Formats: sequence, structure tokens, C-alpha cells
Amino acid sequence: MTDGKAEPGAPRAARLKEAVRQARIDMAERTGVVVDLHDAEVARLEILNEALDPLFADIPAEVELFERGITRGDPPRLWIDMIAHVVMGRDKRLYRFVQDTRYGRRVLGETPDVEEAAALVTAYVARRLVERERVLAGDTELAARDVLIDRVSRKRRRRRVIFVLIVGLLLGALAGAAGVFALAWWSVR
Repeated sequence: MTDGKAEPGAPRAARLKEAVRQARIDMAERTGVVVDLHDAEVARLEILNEALDPLFADIPAEVELFERGITRGDPPRLWIDMIAHVVMGRDKRLYRFVQDTRYGRRVLGETPDVEEAAALVTAYVARRLVERERVLAGDTELAARDVLIDRVSRKRRRRRVIFVLIVGLLLGALAGAAGVFALAWWSVR
């Protein structure tokens, strides 16, 4: 009796094993495509990194603003300094140069061309070097402007909150008065 049950179960187990094997193969193929896309992103960033070699060779040795390097995370990034990096766009062909600021991430430029991406990075590096020179020369206008912007933005936020509270209070009072009036009118009828 056990032999009779083992015979029909054996083909079923073989079919299940084959299905599991096929599912693993399919998963490996999909994973392989994802790995290939990731490697393609890293390769494109390495091409841009090589195109930037002459730019970073021209930066004086005493300037320690820039730490260029590729991180192979998800997504891979080509870091220019602590706050700016190049990442590939969604289509994996577009270089997106972004800067992290205290107000959020800002896209400095997007291009599919390596030379244009290198030009964007070059302009950014030049701006950073000029800012550094101004700070070293004692030009505190930039710092004062940032403090002023912070104060103004705080005042604007405070005004917006007060305005929203006042409008909410007035609308609530009007709605309450209308409700009392409707209740009185309904009870008189």
C-alpha cells in the first residue's frame, strides 16, 4: 500500500522540483539584469570620473575642499565634495549633478553627454574655489547673507502660521454662528 502511494507521488515531487528549479533560474536571470544595470551605471560614472582627471589635477594641493570618489551603493554616485555628487537618471543614460543643501536637494544640471557633465562639474568647482577665496579674504558677506535669509524665512514661516490660525479661528467662528442660527431657525419652525 505504501509502495502504491509512493509511485504516483514521485512524478509530482519531480514536477515540483523542476518548477522550483525553473523559478530559481528565472529569479537569477532577473537579478543578473539588475546587476548588469548597476554595473553599467558604475561604468558610466567611471567614464565621467576619468574625464574629470584634468580638472582635479589643476586644483592646488593646499585646497582640501574636494573628495572625489565613486560609491557603489544603490544608486552609485560620483562624489565631487561632501555636498555634491553625480548620479545616473532613471533611464541610466542621463548624468544628474545634484547638491545637498539645508533646504533640500538641488539639481544643478542634467545631461546625457559626458563632456557637458564635466563642464557642469567644472563650473561648480570654480564657484566653490571663488567662495573659498572670498572667505579666506575675510569677505563675510556670504555668511551674513545666509544669516539674513534664515531670519527672513523664519519670519515668513511664523507669519504664515499666524495667518492660518487666524483664518481657521474666523472660519470656525462663522461656522459655529451659522450652526447656531440654523438650529434656532429649525427649532422655531
